[in-house]
Amino acid sequence: MTGHPSPSVISRYAGGDLDLDEATLWSVEVHLEECADCRARLAGSAPGDVAALLERVSAGVELQVAAGPAPARRRWSARRHRWLVWRLVPWLTMTATVLGCAVLLQALRPSLPSLVLLLAPIAPLPGVAVAWSRGSDPAWELVASTPAAGLSLLLRRAAAVLAVIVPVLGLASNRTGVSLALALSPCLAFTTMAIALGVVVGVRRAAIGLAAAWGLVVALPALLTADLPVLLRPGGIAVWVLVTVASAGFAVTRADRFRRLSSRN
Repeated sequence: MTGHPSPSVISRYAGGDLDLDEATLWSVEVHLEECADCRARLAGSAPGDVAALLERVSAGVELQVAAGPAPARRRWSARRHRWLVWRLVPWLTMTATVLGCAVLLQALRPSLPSLVLLLAPIAPLPGVAVAWSRGSDPAWELVASTPAAGLSLLLRRAAAVLAVIVPVLGLASNRTGVSLALALSPCLAFTTMAIALGVVVGVRRAAIGLAAAWGLVVALPALLTADLPVLLRPGGIAVWVLVTVASAGFAVTRADRFRRLSSRN
């Protein structure tokens, strides 16, 4: 939202108008996080009974805080959890270890097709699946209920996953003589496909399905025939770029579905 919400929208929001659409609600809430003036207008627009209730609650909370023990040191940050789930660390470590094993195995068995290229598309999928799973985030209710949740939250966490995977993939590519562009293009494409398919079946299921399909349809036959598929050759980069753009566009047009708590699986 680029401008301030109108006074009428503020009043309807303060009064809990059920006719306000989700997009308007979301934009107002995001704007209120950044704008102190609009928060003040919102406080002045609250109905009398709501304002009285808030005053009673505020007074009661202040009394309890004054009578209670000193607050504990803050250990949880919604802003930090928008970027990272600490349970991602073991999965990212596992992915880096697998890529390292692929480099070692490639050195021992040079006759095999490039294992780094075969693993590149699915390398980010475990991290992306964990990043958007209620089972792996103990604070998912708190994070998902914030105004900035939804697709933007998922993209932040996916970016955090790629920030770890891409350097590891680059190092593995350098060690095995594989083109970095050829390794990164399917990696990015599968990340955006997992997000796009997550609109329909959930991100975790989409990641598992993509990984299983790639392993059965592409990776396993490539190992059996000792021949890389066309998609993992230089001419396939254009296809991966097209898939990345198309899936990213689809996810953006369905961004509102990531606002629902049921989108986490």
